Amino acid sequence: MAKPKNGYPHIDMKQTGKLLKRLIFENGYTVKEIQQYLELSCSQPVYRWMKGEILPSLDHMYALSRFFGIHMEEMIVPKQEHEIFIEERAYHQAEARYAAYYKYFSEKIA
Repeated sequence: MAKPKNGYPHIDMKQTGKLLKRLIFENGYTVKEIQQYLELSCSQPVYRWMKGEILPSLDHMYALSRFFGIHMEEMIVPKQEHEIFIEERAYHQAEARYAAYYKYFSEKIA
């Protein structure tokens, strides 16, 4: 396996936090609901994730990925690639919505 030119890949904590925040709120959830789902004693870690101060533990990332119905990697933004990553993610989301609409309307018509 070839070594990347800039060393191993890093996670952009700020952009990952923004993405987690967007996932939570765009799906209609509150910080309190995420706290309860993850059985956290307080909401402070969720706020710190959203600010990009810390990242969720692997267990919490896995639980959140199951909660939102996406792969864990879709919740992580690589450093220096976040613009491309977000554009690709938006494309795949639009593609999935189109497929769901197509399926829904083709079943209605049939």
